[in-house]
Parts: sequence; C-alpha cells; structure tokens
Amino acid sequence: MISSFKFLDFAVKYGLFIRWENHNMEINIELFRIINDLGKEYEFLNPFFVFFAKYTIYFVIIAALYFLFKKSQMNRLMVLCSVVSVAVAEILAMIARQLHSNNQPFAELPEVNQLVEKAVGNSFPSDHTIIVFAFCLSFWLFKRGWHLLWVLLAVLVGISRIGVGVHYPGDVGMGALLSLVSVFLVFRLVPKLDIMKKWFGHDTSHISKEI
Repeated sequence: MISSFKFLDFAVKYGLFIRWENHNMEINIELFRIINDLGKEYEFLNPFFVFFAKYTIYFVIIAALYFLFKKSQMNRLMVLCSVVSVAVAEILAMIARQLHSNNQPFAELPEVNQLVEKAVGNSFPSDHTIIVFAFCLSFWLFKRGWHLLWVLLAVLVGISRIGVGVHYPGDVGMGALLSLVSVFLVFRLVPKLDIMKKWFGHDTSHISKEI
C-alpha cells in the first residue's frame, strides 16, 4: 500500500513537472516566433541578425587581445577573469545540459527564418551567448571603453541568435544567466587569490570590492 502511495505521489509530481515544462516550452516558442518572424516582416533586419549572430564574437575576442596587449595590469586581470568566467560558465552549461535538452528551432519548428547553417544538436544553453556575455560583462564591470555599450552588444548578439533561427530565447537566456553568475563569482574570488599577488606584483584583492 505504501509503495502504491509513493508511486502515485511520484506520478503526480512528475505529471506536474511535465505540464510545467511544456508550458514553459510554449512560452519559449511564442517568444521565438515574435523575434524570428521580424526577419520575415522586415527583411532589412536579416543582414544585421547575421552580422551580430556570426561575427560579433570575433570582434569581442579581438577587443580582449587589444586590452591584453595594452600592458595595463588591470586590463590583463580583466581578460584573465573573462577567460576563467567562460570556463566556469561552460562547466555550469554541461550540468544544465544533463537536466534539459532541445534541438535548434529550425530542426523542431516549421517555417523558421533560418539565416545561418548549423549542425543539429542540443542548443541549450547557447555557447555563443555564454562567450560573448562573459567577455562583455567583464568589460562592463571593469568599465573599459563605453562600458554600457558592451552590455548592449551582448544583448544584440543574444537577440540575433534567435533572429537567425539557431536558438530559442530560453537557450539565450540561460547562457546569459550562467555567464552573469560566473562573471560575478570569478570577479569576487579571483582577485583575492594569493597567486594573483605573485603574478601582478601587488595585492589585487581591492578590485573585487570596487566592482
């Protein structure tokens, strides 16, 4: 009898979870359609979607190299923290993929405005978004250049990944969230490490308090 009650309890909870997940996926699809259909209605947006979705990541990497070779210790610490943030976020992404998976929208939905080619596979969360957000949030925290524009750039990349049809809003949102968590954890912890003092020749722990 007890086993029957346990089974019934499990079945109810599992059923509620499935309903909750299906409801979230419906919202995910609706948001995807709103953004992705913009390219059908306003075709002049498509080149912008493609540019931000495909090529912005190279611009961000070039910017990181530029900051790295400016021979500023603060810049070097910023780039180091950015790279560590990407690594931490990708580890969290590996865990997230064990809990949820979905293929790209163009592989699951009809009439998707697909603007770039991509192999079919688990698109949750978006690796592209993780990398761009990790670097751009780092530049923002360290107030490099027009720092708020880095955040805007990251958001445009996330929207464009949806616009070209390779990610759901949930993929992008989770990628951004993982990067956000990773960046703040890394910037709170890494500057306080003793090895940072050896590498940079002075105490860097004050940086985590200023950010």
